[in-house]
This record gives sequence, C-alpha cells and structure tokens, in this order.
Amino acid sequence: MIACLDVKDGRVVKGTRFEGLRDVGDPVALAARYEAQGADEVVFLDIAATREGRATLFACVRAAASELRVPLTVGGGIRTADDAALALRAGADKVAVNSAAVESPGLIAAMAERFGAQCVVVSVDARRERDAWRVWTRGGSTPTGLDALAWAETCAARGAGEILLTSIDRDGGRAGYDLALTRSVAERVAVPVVASGGAGAPEHAADAARAGADAVLLAGVLHERLFTIADVKRSLAHAGVPVRSVA
Repeated sequence: MIACLDVKDGRVVKGTRFEGLRDVGDPVALAARYEAQGADEVVFLDIAATREGRATLFACVRAAASELRVPLTVGGGIRTADDAALALRAGADKVAVNSAAVESPGLIAAMAERFGAQCVVVSVDARRERDAWRVWTRGGSTPTGLDALAWAETCAARGAGEILLTSIDRDGGRAGYDLALTRSVAERVAVPVVASGGAGAPEHAADAARAGADAVLLAGVLHERLFTIADVKRSLAHAGVPVRSVA
C-alpha cells in the first residue's frame, strides 16, 4: 500500500488524467497522516520539475524523510545519476525516473550500477491508443510513440528494480485500475509492478493484486478521505491477499 503525493510549488495537488490540478494540502503533514494509517511506503512526485527544467524540491524531501519511518520514493526532475544521489542524500530510499529515462535509457543502468537496482524505480505513464498502450512523458503531456509493454521490459532489463505503472486513462476516474495493462506488464517483467491510476474503492486494490500487481498506489481517494489505507488493508485481507497489518 503506497500513498502518493503529487507535489507542485511545495503543495500536494491532485487532478484527473493529469489535468485540472487542485491544492489538497501540505506534503509533510499528509505523508505523516498516511504513515499513521498504515502506508507501507510514501511516494513524492514533483510533477512540475521536469516541465520547468529544474531539480526536485529537496527541502520538502528532507522534511518528510525526517518524519517518516517507512520508505520514501522521490521522483520528478531527476535527469542524471548525480540528481539521484542528491535525492538519496536528502533522505529518499528510492528514486523514480520517467522522462529522463525515455530520453536517455542509459540513465537506468547508470543509476543501478551506482546505487543498486533496489532503489531505481522507472515510472511508466501509459495511455491506450487503439490496440496498444503508449508511453507519455513530461507529466502526461508529451507522446513518445513507445509501446508501454516493450518499454517496461527494456527498463527492467537495463536495471530498474521496480516499475511504477500509471494508467493516464484511469487517473482520477475512480473506476478501478487498468487491470489489462497491469496484467500485461506484470507478465513481461520479473521486477515488482506498482499499479497506479483509477482507485475508487477499497476492493480495487485486490483486483490489481489478482492482475499481478505487487503493490498499489493511492492518491486522490486518500486526500479526500473517501476511505483510509486501513480500510483498503482490511479489504485485501478479506480477499486473501497477504498484507502488513495496521498497528
């Protein structure tokens, strides 16, 4: 169970299909709240860093890392292995790359060789186009033409220790994760796959797990308090999915 905080200008924001962003709170306070609810991990994604051509907000990362006991993954604006090193020194346990990995696939191997594959996460933002899923970058604003399934395979082969798989079509829609996309990627890679985009009910997490996801990511439904991480964990346990209990 992973709580995701999309950060812009030092605040957590949320929209639908990566658009219509609205302010939903302070990132450090929300990270602490979700850890208390039972989150196994927190993800910070600086969604404006790549578009604005700047580094991620490391002050925010340091503040959150000082409060959290669960792993913290940081992404957005990571363009080089040196940028990843700065994120790790600021307190991140894992570093996520997306646009920079597409533009320079060698970055994945460079990070894996320097820091270990266990802390290299490649975010794959996919949109359905006819009979395939295609990769989009720069916060879902730029099409690449890459086949998402083949790209996920390439990322794993180059050293990614984890695939953060987001369905742009489902993002914010609350109709459930894209199970076909999740299943297709999980069948092709040997590394963990995190399903993202579309959660709208606690039982959607179990659906994703049955489709092959090793973890599920939640954002808007948590921010709006539609349900808690503890609610989702109870649903998972009821469905027979092994899950860490909430204290």
